[in-house]
Amino acid sequence: MKKPTFPLMAVRFPEANRNLTKPQNMTDEECGSLWVFTDGCQCVSCWKLTWRQRLNILLHGTIWLGVLSGGTQPPVWMTAAETVFVQSDEG
Repeated sequence: MKKPTFPLMAVRFPEANRNLTKPQNMTDEECGSLWVFTDGCQCVSCWKLTWRQRLNILLHGTIWLGVLSGGTQPPVWMTAAETVFVQSDEG
């Protein structure tokens, strides 16, 4: 399996409340830190696409998710939305 040529870039977002840093045994080229929002049950990250990536998704309709872990895949979800944070009227 080859490393992606144009990987998506994670971005910091207003709701982010934790920075997950790379493992000490990985180089900056292999892994970077990841800003996430966490509520103790899940971590949510935000990724920004270049125009080239947007065009590629439009033409091919695919997004790949790679998780560096052992022999299994933890539960994950992906979506394409402006935000996943919904404001409550209850304050």
